[in-house]
Amino acid sequence: MKIAVLTDSSAYLTKEQQEKYHIDVLPIPIIWNNKTYRDLIDIGYEEFYQKLDEEKNLPTTSQPSIGNLQKKIDEYVQEGYTDVIIITLSSGISSYYSTVHSIAEDETRIKVHPFDSKITCAGEADYAILAGRLVAAGADVDLIMHDLTDLQKTMDVRFMVDDLSHLKRTGRLSNAASFVGALLKIKPILSMDVQAEGHISAIAKERQTKRAYKHIQTDFDNLTKNMPYKIQCTIFDSLDPDKKEEWVKDYQAKFPKYEFNTSIIGPVVGVHVGQGTMAMIWCRELDDYFDENGQPIKGIDSKEVVDNA
Repeated sequence: MKIAVLTDSSAYLTKEQQEKYHIDVLPIPIIWNNKTYRDLIDIGYEEFYQKLDEEKNLPTTSQPSIGNLQKKIDEYVQEGYTDVIIITLSSGISSYYSTVHSIAEDETRIKVHPFDSKITCAGEADYAILAGRLVAAGADVDLIMHDLTDLQKTMDVRFMVDDLSHLKRTGRLSNAASFVGALLKIKPILSMDVQAEGHISAIAKERQTKRAYKHIQTDFDNLTKNMPYKIQCTIFDSLDPDKKEEWVKDYQAKFPKYEFNTSIIGPVVGVHVGQGTMAMIWCRELDDYFDENGQPIKGIDSKEVVDNA
């Protein structure tokens, strides 16, 4: 059994992470003024947000090219892979998972295993890294898919945007109608239903940024403090590094037992949330899926652990 791991650019894995965990990445296209840009290839992180601030015409996104996906699968076949695990951004905000699922049903040369992350950015990266680590440790496909599903049970996200109009414009906010006429008066706290449909929705409203920040931190504390497993969290931003550093320092001070990492909201996700967005995604520590010798642990069930806690 030879297993490949493939995800898309909305995971925003660094080049070092891609190489270390042997993860392949397909870029997601951004369409802007009739021109197509490949995420973080044809348009950079800072360049994108500068252009977003200056341009009158706003961009849209598409799913990764079907031709590029098929080409990648062809390469895996030629290289002797028996299986490929394809981790996609949430089906609640993209049709890409459906495309991968259709290809999986028709492909006979290699077994294609689609996994719907029901999230994006750092959460999608967590799945890909776990899969890459499990492959390297010799886990079979069944165990990898089981552990990805288990990790999903432990994952949650909170974020706040400076301007809801981007999510409304691109149709990615599931309860957008409830905010008509209130865009300039509130600071919404948003989430994604990672254990359900993977939709983005506003779950609370605050009048000030400080209150919204406190609300998110209270949610994080309440949802993690009684978990019988270790927690890791990624704090990430859309070109607001100073604010990200403030968040990380504050969270590290208040939650010293948790692991905190950083990432970015790159161009293709930035199309939908705009600049100034701050977010955090947390889940069970990936190390929990391995024993002290780095070997995969079989039979982990995080929901059962929580229910019995």
